[in-house]
Amino acid sequence: MTLAIAALALLFGAGGAAVARARPQFTVEKVVLLYRHGVRAPLDTEAAIDDLAHAPMPAWPVAPSMLTPRGAEALRLIGAWRRRQFVQSGLWRGQCPGPRDLTIWTNTAARTIASGAALANGLAPGCAVPIGHLADGQTDPLFEPLHISPLPFDGAAALASIQAYTGGVAAMTARHIAGLREIAHVIGCDRGAAPCDLAGVPAEVRVADDGRDIALTGPIRRYSGTAQILLLEYLEGMPLSHVGWGRTSPAAVTRLGALHAALFDVYARTPYMAARVAGPLALRIAATLRDPGAAKVSIFMGHDTNVAALSAMLGVRVAARGYAAGDPPPGGALGIEVLHDRRGRRWVRLFFEAADPQQIRHLVPFSGNEAPAHRILVLPSCRGIRAAIKQRGLCPLAEVTRLMEQNAVG
Repeated sequence: MTLAIAALALLFGAGGAAVARARPQFTVEKVVLLYRHGVRAPLDTEAAIDDLAHAPMPAWPVAPSMLTPRGAEALRLIGAWRRRQFVQSGLWRGQCPGPRDLTIWTNTAARTIASGAALANGLAPGCAVPIGHLADGQTDPLFEPLHISPLPFDGAAALASIQAYTGGVAAMTARHIAGLREIAHVIGCDRGAAPCDLAGVPAEVRVADDGRDIALTGPIRRYSGTAQILLLEYLEGMPLSHVGWGRTSPAAVTRLGALHAALFDVYARTPYMAARVAGPLALRIAATLRDPGAAKVSIFMGHDTNVAALSAMLGVRVAARGYAAGDPPPGGALGIEVLHDRRGRRWVRLFFEAADPQQIRHLVPFSGNEAPAHRILVLPSCRGIRAAIKQRGLCPLAEVTRLMEQNAVG
């Protein structure tokens, strides 16, 4: 992989051609990818509509929370596309990657293990790729550190960080009045003698009963899951008459995703929470980036909360075509690419990539100009480097690992 000579010449202006000719090329050395699992069936209580009169929910082909066959096939297609990128960059050669080429580690949830296997089917078709994870029933501190970590948790400090970041739960609710009114229409509680007023439902954020986490109540917490189900129904390829009981549209599904994204402003994005939710995984990734013996491609298969927390720790916000800003979609990945130049200096490029809703809904094979959306993310701490480097999102490796280790608690 090289920097475009023509682009560099434009950046440097007069005399730029000579500078560009002397510019060293960049070679991809390794890639770390943190994925959200693929399309799953809704969780048991996710819809939050049991107290309402409504038509039956659509039938799903798998049990609650499990990866669907369509979700697996979408991940396989993403993996096949990713394999081509690795081969074109010179990172991989040969049909079956070995342990020095590829490692996959997933959370212990069945949907993440299945997602890792589906992605591997595309990355290495016909090859035996180990899918690493802890034993069934164990909690993995890389993905769920607050559930088992002995690290101190200061509830007052967590609440203060959330208040400063969000402006408080009342302000959060006010920002999402339009979305709450729209979802009231979808679930059918905006009609009748006593139409619902979701924005008027009291909201509260407090320390969880176990003292190890935060608990949010109110309309955003209650109906964020409903918004997520609408997205899952659409991605699963259900007829529009079944998506939100026929009372929504593709554009509305995207808009309502903002309710789901708002959860992460409480649980994952504030400095206090991000440092703890992403801490152990960030430390593992930092060690992987520095380790010359690490696999060329290291994949972690987790959840939207993991992606939201790690991106917040790095000072960037994920966004993907067709989804609400800040809402990591199924099959989306936060990527960290390590490159070295001809002088041996090592750089990092951060990016986010995801198949858009239409590509997943219709299981579009990726070829030619059809590809997952790929967006380079510029780290705020690297904005002072030279313009030619900044334009491509490159940042010194030492700065990225320093940022992770300085901010992580784990």
